[in-house]
Amino acid sequence: MKIPIIVWLTMGAALAAPNASLEPKPLSSPRLPFEAASFSAPRSRIDEFVFARLSKEKIPAAFPCSDAVFIRRVFIDLIGTLPTGDEVSSFLADKASDKRAKLVETLFTREEFADYWAMRLSDVLRVKSEFPINLWPNPAQSYHRMLRANIQANVPVNTLARNLLTATGSNMRVPESNFYRAVENREPRSLAAAASLAFMGVRREAWTNAQLDSLAMFFSRVGYKATSEWKEEIVYFDESKPAPSNSVRLPDGQKITIPPDVDPRTVFADWLLQPQNPWFARSFANRVWFWLLGRGIVNEPDDFRTSNPPSDPKLLAYLEKEFTSHGYDMRHLIRLIANSRTYQLSSIPATTDPKVAELFGCYPLRRLDAEVMIDALCAVTGSSETYSSLIPEPFTFLPEGTRAVALPDGSISSSFLELFGRPNRDSGLAAERSLKPSGNQSLHFLNSSHVRNKIEKSALLRDVLVTNGPNTPVTRLYLQILSRLPTDEETRLFRETVAATPNKRDAIIDVTWALLNTTEFLCRH
Repeated sequence: MKIPIIVWLTMGAALAAPNASLEPKPLSSPRLPFEAASFSAPRSRIDEFVFARLSKEKIPAAFPCSDAVFIRRVFIDLIGTLPTGDEVSSFLADKASDKRAKLVETLFTREEFADYWAMRLSDVLRVKSEFPINLWPNPAQSYHRMLRANIQANVPVNTLARNLLTATGSNMRVPESNFYRAVENREPRSLAAAASLAFMGVRREAWTNAQLDSLAMFFSRVGYKATSEWKEEIVYFDESKPAPSNSVRLPDGQKITIPPDVDPRTVFADWLLQPQNPWFARSFANRVWFWLLGRGIVNEPDDFRTSNPPSDPKLLAYLEKEFTSHGYDMRHLIRLIANSRTYQLSSIPATTDPKVAELFGCYPLRRLDAEVMIDALCAVTGSSETYSSLIPEPFTFLPEGTRAVALPDGSISSSFLELFGRPNRDSGLAAERSLKPSGNQSLHFLNSSHVRNKIEKSALLRDVLVTNGPNTPVTRLYLQILSRLPTDEETRLFRETVAATPNKRDAIIDVTWALLNTTEFLCRH
C-alpha cells in the first residue's frame, strides 16, 4: 500500500471498536454522518417499554441513526447483504416520512430474505451433514430447502414447529423428519433436550433429572427404520415401544395421561403451541429480538431459566402477545422491531453506564456474521467464492457465485467462514456462532492475498476509475463500500491521496483496502 492505512482507519473513529472507551458524557449534538437529530419513526409500544426503563435507570438513549446507517443496518439484519450504491442514493434522496417503514416491507419480498432467515433457523436446527449430526448432504439440503420455502411463503412459525415435532416419514421425502436425525443420539432424553432447546429456549442442564425424564416420555416412541435406498431412513411413531405408564408430567407441572394409541409427540405439540402457553412464543420472540439487536431480552436467547430473568419482562410479554395474536407471523415481529425507535437508535452510546447495552439504550456495535462478511466483500469487489463439501456425495460443489448466507449445509464451508466464527451447528446453541474479533481476522483483511486479489482484480473498482456524472470516484467508493456519502474531510483526503499517487488505479486500490479495514465496514452499526 502507498498510504498509511491508519489515516483512513481514523475516518470512522466515531463508531469506535467494540471494546474501545466511549464518550464519557452525553453528546449535545448528533455525530454526522452516523446520527440524526430527531426520529422519523413514530413512537411504538416497544419504545414505551424500553424508554421507560431507561428513564427509570437514568440512562440517556443514543441519538437516532442516520438514513445512511439505517439502510445499511436493515439490509444486513433482514436480508444479510449490503445495499448497492444506487439503492443507497435513492433512499437518501427520498424525502417521504415513511420511507424506512416502506423499505422494511420491500425487504420482505426479496429472495435474500428467505436465504438469510433460513440460515438463522438452520443454526438452531443443526442443518449439516457431518458428524455428530449425520444427516448426509441430500437430506440436509432438503431440510434447508423446506425451511427456506416456509420462510418465503410466510408459513406461521407454530405450524412449522408442529410439523417438525410430529414429523413422520422418509428423511428424503419428508424433510421435517430430519429434526429427529439432527441429534447427538436417538435416546428419548436427547430428543427431549433437542426439542427443549429449539422450541422452548431451555438447555438440558436447566432441567432436573426428574423433569428431563418426564419430558423424554413424550419422545419415547420415536422409531427409525432403514430402507433399501442408500442413506434413506423413515422416522415414525413406533407403537411397539411401551407407552408411557400412568400419568406424565408436562414442563408446567400439569399431569396428563396419554392413551396407548396416541403419539406422545402430538400431545406435547398440542400443549406447547397453544396460544396461552408462553414457552414457545416467548422463546421465539426473544430469538428474533436477539437476531436483530444482538442481545436477547433473556440473554443468551437459549438460556431460559428462573435464575436468568429477562432484562425487561414487560417488553418480552408484549412481544410474545403480539406474536401469538398475529398468528405466529415472524414478519410481524421483525416489522415491529425494525420500525421501532429502539432499533433505530445510533450505535454510539450517550453514556458509559454498562447497563446501556442490557437495556437497549443504543444499537449494539458488533462484527458482521462470517457469511454476511464474505458476501459483503464479494459484493463490493464484484467477485465470488467457491464452496464445496468434503462429504463424498453428488452436488457438493455449489455453483459459482453462491452466497454464503444461502449455503444449504453447515458442512459446506471455507477457511474464511471458519476463521470468522461460522457455527459448527453441533449443538444448536447461539454461542456456537462467534463474533469475537481476533488477531488472525485482522491480519486476513490487512495482509492476505485473498482480500488483495479481490481488490486488485475487481471489475467494479475499474468502473470507479472512469466514473462520470454526479457521482465522483470517492462518492462511488463510499456508496459501494460503506453505504453512505463521504464527508467533506474524507473527500479532501481522497483527493490528496490521488494527487500524491502517480497511478490513479493504485490510489483507488489503497483507499479501498483501507475502507474495508474500518470498523464501519466490518461491523453492524
